[in-house]
Amino acid sequence: MNLEPTAPDAGVTRFERPSADDARATGPSLGLPKDLLRAAARRLRLVAIIYASGFLLVEASVALLDPVQRQDYAHFYGWGPGAISIVLALVVAVLAGSRRLSLQSIMNMGVAFEVVAAYAIAAATYWGVYRGLEYDPQHLAVFGLSFVAPWIMFYTIVIPNPPRRALWAATLAATSVPVALLLTMRYGGTSIELTFGTFVSTVIVPYALIVVTAYIGARVVYRLGRAVQQAREMGSYRLIDRLSQGGMGEVWRARHRMLARPAAVKFVRADVLGHTGGEQRRLSIGRFAREAHATALLRSPHTVELYDFGITDDGTLYYVMELLDGFDLETLVQRFGPLPPERAIWLLRQACASLAEAHARGLIHRDIKPANIYACRFGQTVDFVKVLDFGLVKRRQVDAADEMSVTGEHWAGGTPTFMAPEQAGGQDDVDARTDIYAMGCVAYWLVTGQLVFEGKTAVELISRHIDEAPVPPSQRSEQEIPAALDEAIIACLEKEPRRRPQSAQDLARRLTECRTATRWTEKRAQEWWDQHRPFVPSALA
Repeated sequence: MNLEPTAPDAGVTRFERPSADDARATGPSLGLPKDLLRAAARRLRLVAIIYASGFLLVEASVALLDPVQRQDYAHFYGWGPGAISIVLALVVAVLAGSRRLSLQSIMNMGVAFEVVAAYAIAAATYWGVYRGLEYDPQHLAVFGLSFVAPWIMFYTIVIPNPPRRALWAATLAATSVPVALLLTMRYGGTSIELTFGTFVSTVIVPYALIVVTAYIGARVVYRLGRAVQQAREMGSYRLIDRLSQGGMGEVWRARHRMLARPAAVKFVRADVLGHTGGEQRRLSIGRFAREAHATALLRSPHTVELYDFGITDDGTLYYVMELLDGFDLETLVQRFGPLPPERAIWLLRQACASLAEAHARGLIHRDIKPANIYACRFGQTVDFVKVLDFGLVKRRQVDAADEMSVTGEHWAGGTPTFMAPEQAGGQDDVDARTDIYAMGCVAYWLVTGQLVFEGKTAVELISRHIDEAPVPPSQRSEQEIPAALDEAIIACLEKEPRRRPQSAQDLARRLTECRTATRWTEKRAQEWWDQHRPFVPSALA
């Protein structure tokens, strides 16, 4: 993609620290993106299961339907190759799904499995079947291609490997048939013999063609994987792994080429702009860029830091921002339950600091929700809040030509579960107090683990936010909530904006004045993080 950087923005809905699987080295020799290798590992597991199931089906069919070959099952040479093959494939299936093995190790195991599995097929095909046969020209007809041929082709195409690596594996797998036949004719008690010319023409040449064909297929598959890798090279940034995917686009973990700095990149699909071309699309992109510039000027440490912004050739918008290590507040409550009031106040005050600066610059977030507020590790500080996703940010004063939203000309924007009544009603004059209402919804979630209102549809949710009075959080929580905090949350949820705290600073002051039974301190925060999110130095490397 040809990317032209213009300005940063903070459009991100969910950051996740790379999992242990992300941190495992894949090895430079494979040269494919990690997500493609992980997909290949999953396919390897499926291939091994199919292999074991196929072998079991064939062995059972022979034992039940072929009375002649059934006699061979009284000897190891009759049942041994099939039994060993099934056990081998099941072991590979288990190991391919293990999170303890690196992707490099799994792919190496897969190459070994391709070769050993081919030898198992050849042994089961020739050793027991031709044991004790007398010479007969008809017996020579089946000495050409066996199930080893489709196995080599299937594996090479389904499991990508560098072409030279795939060539060596296919060659070794193809030797299984000549070796099995030679061993059968030498030690299998058969009088069948092949001349050198016959052996070359009926065994060597067909499998040589299979190897060549498999090599060509491997080159095609590998080049497609490399093309994906090259398509992810974004100027100074290289995409590594996809972290999340949502309605507006997807978020990727990335790395700066020169600085080795981890980052997160969010792509916003072109169709999300609501326009497919022409003047409207130009205006929409222009507004998006101006809002990105404005958001980039925010200097609060509690606002996610933005590195870059641009538009791809196909009209996809992208943002490059800092990669955070922690939990969004939605996940935090879902995993660990409602927060103590003192910790909720600690986090909410920091979010207010971010919003206060944005509001002072005339920017309204419009999509404040638990998933867009992150509690993270920031240097040596823990429980440090970052406010994310200014993708729906709106200026208090805009030109008439700029009034349309980047997400659709008649769409109110935001998330219905946390949407202020005036925003839900589609009013144009939303201001900072819209974000204050949403902060009340976030606070409600933190101390109760429940939403202010629930509904089966977005329309029902919006209607309840407009018309229905909320139940105080103290009445829906098993923990004791201080009266001052209870009143502050209800004040934020007032239907009339004039009755809410009038600014983020006002809300922060009310939260500061709330008295709790205990205090949330840096020491308590550190103890919590040491228990639930131990620091792993290489996690973001």
